[in-house]
Amino acid sequence: MEVLRIATSGSVDDGKSTLIGRLLYDTNSIPQDKMEALHAASKRKGLDFTDLSLLTDGLVAEREQGITIDVAHIYFSTPTRKYIIADTPGHVEYTRNMVTGASNAQVSLILIDARKGIVEQTYRHFFIASLLRIPYLVVCVNKMDLVEYSEARFNQIVEEFQQLLQNASFKAQDVAFIPVSSLYGENVATTNGAINWYQGPTLLDYLEQVQFDHADSIHPARFPIQSVIRPRTTEYHDFRGFAGKVASGHFSVGDEVISLPSGQKSKIKTIEQFEKQLDTAQARESVVITLEDEIDSSRGNMLVKTDQQPQQLKEIAAQICWMDAQPLTPGKTYLLQHGINRVKAKVQQINYVIDVTNYQQTTDKTSMGLNDIGKITVKTASPVLADPYSVNPANGAFILIDEFNNTTVAVGFIE
Repeated sequence: MEVLRIATSGSVDDGKSTLIGRLLYDTNSIPQDKMEALHAASKRKGLDFTDLSLLTDGLVAEREQGITIDVAHIYFSTPTRKYIIADTPGHVEYTRNMVTGASNAQVSLILIDARKGIVEQTYRHFFIASLLRIPYLVVCVNKMDLVEYSEARFNQIVEEFQQLLQNASFKAQDVAFIPVSSLYGENVATTNGAINWYQGPTLLDYLEQVQFDHADSIHPARFPIQSVIRPRTTEYHDFRGFAGKVASGHFSVGDEVISLPSGQKSKIKTIEQFEKQLDTAQARESVVITLEDEIDSSRGNMLVKTDQQPQQLKEIAAQICWMDAQPLTPGKTYLLQHGINRVKAKVQQINYVIDVTNYQQTTDKTSMGLNDIGKITVKTASPVLADPYSVNPANGAFILIDEFNNTTVAVGFIE
């Protein structure tokens, strides 16, 4: 059964946690003992209804403040497919959590409070969804019960959001606008007719119908080598295999490959997975590859098809989201982690910082602060085997690490 990955986002108190709780409740995904605990917790809060948001606000601090701080991953399924939802924070200071939570999503679900309309965090979350090139976008206009299920208010928000879509650098494959009331379950998984002017699918119906391909399989073939397998046994004394996970694309027995950065060529002799022999290894599969020739490859090298070679970059231009309280300034050095490789890198310049509310680029910035998004140029101590993120996301992203405290300070997307 296929798995659909969803990232939820929205501003504070737009109702993300309640919406997810309602999805779980309406799909009978909440065990009886957890439902009883929810009833009890809601009573302790003095509520006369079951607060479904408590399902996802797992941290004590989240429950006390009534906000989402950390990224929570929620799992449920229907007869059609399985789902993994990344419930990301709405506060601006937790934007970095939203980036990491949405990094593997196929659907971006943005909530908007029908009373407030589009706010700054809406711009920010939509920009990040575009930056990550998430192919499907669902805009849920929530709390419709608080605007008396007004069709005019819904249409006004849709029209305003359409302006955002026109300015986006990346166009989602599909955009849907759905009016919902998470508290009462209207248009989430079922409908009770309160929004009788809306003729489209419920949120769950839309998610059930989303068609997506496993895009990693159609991208250029990349196989970062995790380790070299040399069994110390008499039976397999001459065995030499390269273990790792196919990052993108696919490899088949007989494919001509080149090992980078050495440039040595060979052909794939076998592809092994546990005790099985495979003809083809697809993206995200962990395998051991053996070659027809004895070539010099080790951990950190990459096997690629000879006609699909990546760039070997020592100077990288990338969009980044800055995640550290200490500002970024040109001249600072960091560790750049790309896949399994880690190299020293120096920030050459800040090209611009983006105002996510109007897409204006400020080119005279001398630093980047927490949650700023912009473009920088970095120079690395050794070549990085990378693709542009727009061409191959699995091989086009990196993180920057503070080498003194080992903190992740930025996530970057190679241009």
